Amino acid sequence: MSDTKIPEELRYTEEHEWIQKVSDHTVRVGITDFAQSSLGDIVFVQLPEVDDEVEVGESFAEVESTKSVSDIFGPLNGTVAAVNEALDDAPELVNSAPYGDGWLVEITVGADVDLDELVDGLLDAEGYRGTISE
Repeated sequence: MSDTKIPEELRYTEEHEWIQKVSDHTVRVGITDFAQSSLGDIVFVQLPEVDDEVEVGESFAEVESTKSVSDIFGPLNGTVAAVNEALDDAPELVNSAPYGDGWLVEITVGADVDLDELVDGLLDAEGYRGTISE
């Protein structure tokens, strides 16, 4: 576990998703290095459609590995703004670059939502380390 990468600049959920703010109303979401390592070789990723609604704690995507199928849960309420279409042909990017080219979706929140407050309410790197070391 000491080899697990946990970038300091990202936020995390207890369900092993990472969140990166990319604009005033949009975040990029993926699964953590710990999650992809635990899953093993990713062979298929089922992502939502652009404009699909995402709800906190509700499954909105699936990642299938040689070991199992895992749900991806909404880290916040919003609308899918973009999906990583590269994963259609290369799902293994989730393994090789979980914080880079292996991102899953971008989610946009409403204009009346304080995204900074939502993101700040998620786990920081130290908090996430605590969840995976228990």
